[in-house]
Amino acid sequence: MEYKFCGKSGLQLPLISLGLWHNFGGVDDFSVSTEMILKAFDQGITHFDLANNYGPPPGSAESNFGKILHNQLKSHRDELIISSKAGHLMWNGPYGDGGSRKYIMASLDQSLKRTGLEYFDIFYSHRYDPQTPLEETIQTLIDIVRQGKALYVGLSKYPADKAREAYDMMKEQHVRCLIYQDKYNLLHKEPEKELMPLNEEYGVGFIVFSPLAQGLLTNKYLHGIPENSRAAKDHGFLQRDEVTPEVIVKVNKLNEIAAQRGQTLAEMSLAWLLNKQEVTSVIIGTSSVSQLQDNIDSLKNKEFSSEELNSIEDILK
Repeated sequence: MEYKFCGKSGLQLPLISLGLWHNFGGVDDFSVSTEMILKAFDQGITHFDLANNYGPPPGSAESNFGKILHNQLKSHRDELIISSKAGHLMWNGPYGDGGSRKYIMASLDQSLKRTGLEYFDIFYSHRYDPQTPLEETIQTLIDIVRQGKALYVGLSKYPADKAREAYDMMKEQHVRCLIYQDKYNLLHKEPEKELMPLNEEYGVGFIVFSPLAQGLLTNKYLHGIPENSRAAKDHGFLQRDEVTPEVIVKVNKLNEIAAQRGQTLAEMSLAWLLNKQEVTSVIIGTSSVSQLQDNIDSLKNKEFSSEELNSIEDILK
């Protein structure tokens, strides 16, 4: 595993981090979840990314991780970077969602209790909440650091203008934003326009989620929508109407370049992200140890020729 400094900080993150959004909840096989986390750590993945609502049911991914940490990794706590978040719906009523101080503080305390931790290494505001004054949300993050409940704080999915305001607020109070998390992949390059330059300007690290576009950037959709795939289901984040004929054509052309490089499409898609100077780390999601290893294998060939990069850009236009 290789490590990279996170923005203008002394904290290094592994190039590949493990996300517990799916496959680590109460409905999943706990033994498989345990095996994946231990395998990840053995391979040098030191960063595990959680959120209060990860499961299902919500909270169960934190609880399961807490059990694995206590039973298997307790002596390695200081070798780990553990992050969590609050911002999306977690419980009913007016105080279980959003960016208020009431919700964030209550959620943080619940997350610490579920994981059995005294503090998180990184705690995020999971989304910008237009119903809450930005000052309230950001002051809460600042206070979380000063109370010792998190070592660093970050933002996720904030519009660029609001992220800039937040960075300025934190800087004024000498609790800088460490890291920004957002969706970024070959098929979704929106962060390149404003967010990446902004993070560079403020010395904020950038960590990627959904690097494989919910499976679109794998060999699963090369011939359309498989029956048991995410896009075939009515619920979920990858919708059938996103898998258009135009996207299928692009994915097949990208797959051809990957084959020429001796990689799978997924490996090349991860390598393309890891090749970006602006990217600190990429959060992968896995459902098996073999899939985890396949993703880690992307590190073996993450250099691209200028011809390859130009060909990829031509496909994506």
